[in-house]
Amino acid sequence: MWKLVKSLFGFGESNHPADDNELVSDEPKAWTIREGKAVPVDQAFEAWTSGSLPQMLNALGTKTNLVDRHFLLMGIVNETYRLRSDPKMAEKCLEVAQMHIDEFPAIVPALKREFDGALPRVTTFQHYATLLTERGDFEKAIQVCEAAIGYGLEDGTKGGFEGRIDRIKKKASLGET
Repeated sequence: MWKLVKSLFGFGESNHPADDNELVSDEPKAWTIREGKAVPVDQAFEAWTSGSLPQMLNALGTKTNLVDRHFLLMGIVNETYRLRSDPKMAEKCLEVAQMHIDEFPAIVPALKREFDGALPRVTTFQHYATLLTERGDFEKAIQVCEAAIGYGLEDGTKGGFEGRIDRIKKKASLGET
């Protein structure tokens, strides 16, 4: 690849101390656009786009931009929520969902810049509220829904998070889980 680039731009033999193989290996394999700029993809980007839960969990500690952090956290929540019948997955879902919600205030401005002033659908809030409701933690589930409303998020249902709160309150009054 480097040889092709050098030939296209008229570069002769490199005077760089590294050989061509080393130059090629230093080049990013893939790029993406973040906030209007081309940036090399990182472990977090590769993990969330892979859809592989083990890969996403391995990337959880990766320092990355806020947009890829958002999608990584949401991807983990989506996958662990789907597997929530396994108690370990349910616990991981609760843990990462809370992490995502805690980090969300810092993520919001980057998402709005990336999505022309609007927030995309954020499934973490609805999954977290549902899992909390299933566990009988109605008060916290309502708080999660209220936070989503505060951000102007939609959950894809006709009644939105407001309707979800009503259903949670009904379950709480009936003592259901």
